Amino acid sequence: MRSERGQASVELVASLPLVLLAGALAWQLVLAGHALWLCAHAARAAARADSVGRSARTAARSALPGSLERGLRVERLGSGGVRVSVRVPAVLGGGSAPFSVTASSSLGRGS
Repeated sequence: MRSERGQASVELVASLPLVLLAGALAWQLVLAGHALWLCAHAARAAARADSVGRSARTAARSALPGSLERGLRVERLGSGGVRVSVRVPAVLGGGSAPFSVTASSSLGRGS
């Protein structure tokens, strides 16, 4: 029994990096989901603004927090809709993850 003394401490230290990595990946997925939800909200705001002749980009920007405005892309679709893309914030490094999320929305124009 004496030779196994401290074994739990060694196992904890060995497994800690894997636990931290799993936590960081889970948090990155949460950030991606939140960015997608905010992107969809910005697309709806941009489509509403575009349908009444206002700037879709300004409306999308006003619907997003400042941290997502930097990677914002807004484009008008041929069908009268709007597509909004934002860069997903990175968990580590404080910048953006190497991927973005996109949402589109359209409102029918009254005749």
